[in-house]
Amino acid sequence: MGRRRGAVTAALVSFALAAPAAAQKADVPLPVLVPLTGFVALEGTSQRNGAILAERQFRDVKIETRVLDTQATPEAAVTAWERVVGRTPPPAVVGPILGTQMLALMPLAQAVGVPLLTVSGTARLSEMGNPYFFRFFPSDSTVKVAHARYVVEKLGAKRPAVIYQSTAYGQSGREQLAKTLAELKAPPVLEESVAPTANDLTAALTRAKGANADVIVLHLHAASTVLAIRQARQLFPDLPVVAGSAMHQPATAALLEPAELKGVCAETAASPISATSGPMKAFTDAYRTAFKTEPDAFAAAQYDAVGMLGTIVADLKKAKQTITPSAVRGALSRDSYKGLVTTYKSDGKGNMAHEAEIVCFDGTSRVPKVVERYTIK
Repeated sequence: MGRRRGAVTAALVSFALAAPAAAQKADVPLPVLVPLTGFVALEGTSQRNGAILAERQFRDVKIETRVLDTQATPEAAVTAWERVVGRTPPPAVVGPILGTQMLALMPLAQAVGVPLLTVSGTARLSEMGNPYFFRFFPSDSTVKVAHARYVVEKLGAKRPAVIYQSTAYGQSGREQLAKTLAELKAPPVLEESVAPTANDLTAALTRAKGANADVIVLHLHAASTVLAIRQARQLFPDLPVVAGSAMHQPATAALLEPAELKGVCAETAASPISATSGPMKAFTDAYRTAFKTEPDAFAAAQYDAVGMLGTIVADLKKAKQTITPSAVRGALSRDSYKGLVTTYKSDGKGNMAHEAEIVCFDGTSRVPKVVERYTIK
């Protein structure tokens, strides 16, 4: 089954470019619980768009999404969950990118036995022993290793300063960065936590420079990333910046001038807008047509997650098996799936993706170039 799936990726992309096929034989409800308002709205909107675009992949099964805004609090995520997961649970649920919301939903998913498909990077999620958790974006234990290795091995930095968000996401990334940088004999000279509501990071950046940092390492959400880079360029125009995955997002780069991006790199799972050919380019074109905006790695990974779900549902249907959450969970745990971004396979903890990229901006364009790719095992 896994081998067959590897052969159909290009065909699935072509389906997504076309209007939905007429021969829709089944409806599979898929709640999409994502933050569309609040400080992670950009990331949540990408999740939603990727899931919606993936609906069009299949000829023999219809994935019917129902999108609910989880805003930016665990309570809102739980409320959204309670609205869509009733006495007859759906085969799966798309969970929000925000780590604190996923932490709130994980016990609920396990209690009713519904697989949660997410692109949240918070490392702790896969350590909770929840058999219904499936992450389609590389976790912090993957991307932060790549992040740190690029800083030390490629930039030659010895004195990195880490500025991270004061959220579960930020704390997870900081922990892995600190561990890997120490292993690489380049421990951080400064670790500074900033709130998502902070509107001035001058003090944190000045402290980093005062610590004689030779690179600024960011692990922040989109809005804070923009602020940090803009102020860093004003204060220290020649100091390299290697940011988290928020920086690869076209919506984030659009808020900065190309010149402000010179010397800025970022970790990510992929950069769809950097593709010039193949299935990823086809996906990017389809996304632009559908949403009048540019895709990012979160959209591509969520597209792949729903793509794998759709293939599982189609296989169950062909085998005349009932499409239940348990059956879907079993296939997600067992099967491999060749998607746009990578080949997905659970490591036994629900981590499905095991590769990361580093992209860099040259100061003349908002489209980054892929400079390194890492496989972390």
